[in-house]
Amino acid sequence: FLRDVIDLGVPTATELLDPITPQYIADLICWSAVGARTTESQTHRQMASGLSMPLGFKNATNGAIAPAVHAIQAARHPQTFLGISGDGVASAVSTTGNRHCHLVLRGGDNGPNYSPEHVAEAERQLAAAGLEKVIVIDCSHGNSGKDPNRQPDVLRSVWAQRRAGAESIVGAMLESNLVAGNQPFPQPAGELVYGQSITDGCIDWETTKRLVLEMLREE
Repeated sequence: FLRDVIDLGVPTATELLDPITPQYIADLICWSAVGARTTESQTHRQMASGLSMPLGFKNATNGAIAPAVHAIQAARHPQTFLGISGDGVASAVSTTGNRHCHLVLRGGDNGPNYSPEHVAEAERQLAAAGLEKVIVIDCSHGNSGKDPNRQPDVLRSVWAQRRAGAESIVGAMLESNLVAGNQPFPQPAGELVYGQSITDGCIDWETTKRLVLEMLREE
């Protein structure tokens, strides 16, 4: 699937969950993320330091930015960790550091963090840590209150900030699938709706396309 997408000239992105998988698929991934629950993981910070792609660390589930800032700092430096070699053999992996890690604001338990005030505070913390002010905003999760139907409003706010001069905002994330919503899992394979999420609720493809074209027209 990843090769087919790359052949279309479409960039790929994924969340990397462990230090083993990247050895098999990293050459097919253009951008990656470490989620809110693993941003504080030493293993994931070490893994990020060896990736040849930009990677976003999400703020913690409680909304704190500091863990992601610390993760970015750690991933910029050489690290050594237990992983696998290019031949698939267990080995000590030494990295040179990844200078292209950045912050992803995804909201938290106390609510969203995509407002201009939240972005300014994120910029302040990044600058205080000596890091580039580079931010991607996740329009789902805490920023949408886990309501997929609120993602368009979040995206429009983010886009308005960018157009108003918020140069630190370099991208936005949407949880999107072919079919809106989500469905329970596990259940018999024959009863699953093709193209509908089995995890977080998503907006559908038509909504996604409409939003992207809307942003393009306003550029």
